[in-house]
Amino acid sequence: MDVSVDPRFSDLLARLFGGIDAPQPWESFLEALARWLDATFATLIIAAPGRGLPGTFITPGADPDHARMYLGNYFTDDPFQNLPEGRVISFGEFIAGKPPGEHAAYREYLVLAGGEQVLAVDLRFGGQFEARFRATRTSDRPDFTARERARFQELVPHMRIAVGLFEKLQFANAQHGVFRSATDGLGLALLVLDRQGRIVSSNLLAERILAEGEALRRAGDTVRFDATALKQKVADLLSSGSDAGGVSRFRIPRPEHGDLVATARAIDLPAIHSGTGALALFLARPENDRVLDPEAIRDLLGVTRAEARLCAELAHGHSLVEAARLLGIAHNTAKAQLRSVFAKTQVHRQSQLMNLLGALSG
Repeated sequence: MDVSVDPRFSDLLARLFGGIDAPQPWESFLEALARWLDATFATLIIAAPGRGLPGTFITPGADPDHARMYLGNYFTDDPFQNLPEGRVISFGEFIAGKPPGEHAAYREYLVLAGGEQVLAVDLRFGGQFEARFRATRTSDRPDFTARERARFQELVPHMRIAVGLFEKLQFANAQHGVFRSATDGLGLALLVLDRQGRIVSSNLLAERILAEGEALRRAGDTVRFDATALKQKVADLLSSGSDAGGVSRFRIPRPEHGDLVATARAIDLPAIHSGTGALALFLARPENDRVLDPEAIRDLLGVTRAEARLCAELAHGHSLVEAARLLGIAHNTAKAQLRSVFAKTQVHRQSQLMNLLGALSG
């Protein structure tokens, strides 16, 4: 039996899955989605609960002023969300039966943006974030038909898979820098935890420390800390993410196997969570006096190459004046770079920075 496949649908799926790693992710798919549904434009919003801004907001072809208006004035109070998960719904259906004045401000925004003819679907991912797809027609066009709504619904399983792959790709890219530092023979144990505290990645040295079972240990796919204070510390770091800024350092007492110094750095996933992400925990033995090279410092602290070179010279015991001379830069330039490093690592004095670098070099 000859079964024909709509080439436009095949192209749509190719753009959906092929575009998540494109220089401008999602744009090509959203343009094709608008054509597929005969819409004026299509929108994707990826947002984490409780965030004031979405991680991703893309509407190819729409007026940029309307996007800025939405993000500045309407995103946090947008009533057209928390829709039945995975089910396509129209704004008309959403608003039906409600008093005429309800959501008046948002309806005024829709009129300015083109009209109230909107098809929407919300996809949720374990309470961590959600993806909101919207297709809109301007008010001078007829409303969406049942056939077009069915077409949109047909795409839902594919869009769900694509968004999940997009998050995994974002996470893998974010991990790349910290993993390179931890596996380049630096003697650092590395644990990468997701937002739920699960172990996403670990290197061999980290697994050895967990197997020792003192102060911290593996419990299934999570890390269990014996001390309540440490458990709370990591929970706070996971909940605050990159909002806390910089790098956090704390000690893990282990009388039998030797204390560890833990350096925590947020892994930011801006395209998904708008400033939230996961956590990289670097574990080092404080008595080890190995000095990090500039590339490792850059990866671990999230500083520029120039700032990392300055940190490396300071870690070798040079003063700021000596470091500037060795690097061939002006003293004022070195001071400016050091202030930038302070801001990025949340330390306030050069001695604190040296302590941090000493912990990282364990």
